[in-house]
Amino acid sequence: MGRLRISAISYLNTAPLMWDFEYSSVGSEFEISYTVPSACAESLRDGTADIGIIPAAAYCSIPELVILPGVAIASRKPVRSILLVSKVPLEQVRSVALDTSSMTSIALIKIILARWVGGKHRFTSMQPDVDLMLGARDAALLIGDPALQVDRSRYRCYDLAEEWIRHTGKPFVFAFWAVRKAALRDAPAKLDLAAIFQESRDHGLGKIDDIARAWGPRLGLSEANVKDYLAENIYYYLDSDCLDGLRLFYRYAAECGVLPPAPALQFYEALKPAIR
Repeated sequence: MGRLRISAISYLNTAPLMWDFEYSSVGSEFEISYTVPSACAESLRDGTADIGIIPAAAYCSIPELVILPGVAIASRKPVRSILLVSKVPLEQVRSVALDTSSMTSIALIKIILARWVGGKHRFTSMQPDVDLMLGARDAALLIGDPALQVDRSRYRCYDLAEEWIRHTGKPFVFAFWAVRKAALRDAPAKLDLAAIFQESRDHGLGKIDDIARAWGPRLGLSEANVKDYLAENIYYYLDSDCLDGLRLFYRYAAECGVLPPAPALQFYEALKPAIR
C-alpha cells in the first residue's frame, strides 16, 4: 500500500495538530491535503482520504470509522471561532444563513435553537460572507478563520460553545481524528497512528509562538490574539469530560432530528489488534 492519505483542515485551530506533519520527517510518511471541515468528511466518505480530522457530526453518517484517541478540537469555554452573528437578539432569530464549510456547528445551532430557544427557524446554506449572509437572513453562522475576523462591535455575536456549556455544563467537541477501517487493515504494522498524532499535537502546542507569528499577519490578527485563541479557547484533548460532552451532543442531535443516531464510539487502540 502507498502512503496513508490525510485530509486536514485549513484553519488556524488545526495548526498545532499538524506541526510534525509540516516540520518533521513524519510528514513524508503521509500524503496530506487541506480543505474545509465539510469537505474533509466527504473525502473519508468517498475513500479519497484514509485519515481525516472530521467534524464530530460526520461520525453519525460515515460507516466504518475508528477514532484516534486523545486528540480533538474542543472547547471548555467560549471558543471564539464558532459564532452566530445576528442583527436581532437570539430569541428573535427566525432565519439563519449557514456557513457551507460547516457540519457540526450547523447541528449545534439547530440544537440550541430547538432545545433552548424555541420557535420556528428557516435555514439557508451560503458562502461565509457575513455582510451577504446578514443581508439575506436574521443571523449568520460562521466558523473557523472567518469567525475570528468578525468585527464584534458591529453585531450581536453568540459563541456557540459558550451557549452549549451554559446549558449543559459539558465541554463541546467540534472535531477529532478518524481513520477508515479499510485503510488500517493495509497500513504498516509498525505505524502507531495514535502516538504519531498525539505527539504532533504536543509538539505543536509547544510552538504556539511560532504559529502566532506565521498566522497573525495572514488573518489580520495580532500575535497575542492568535496565541490566546490557541492556548485558551481551543482544547486539544479528547478526554473523558469531552467524551461525555460528545455523547450528549449525539443524543440531543438525534432527539432533535438534526443527525441520525450515532454509532458507538470505536477507538483505534481497542480495535488495532483485531484489525491487524
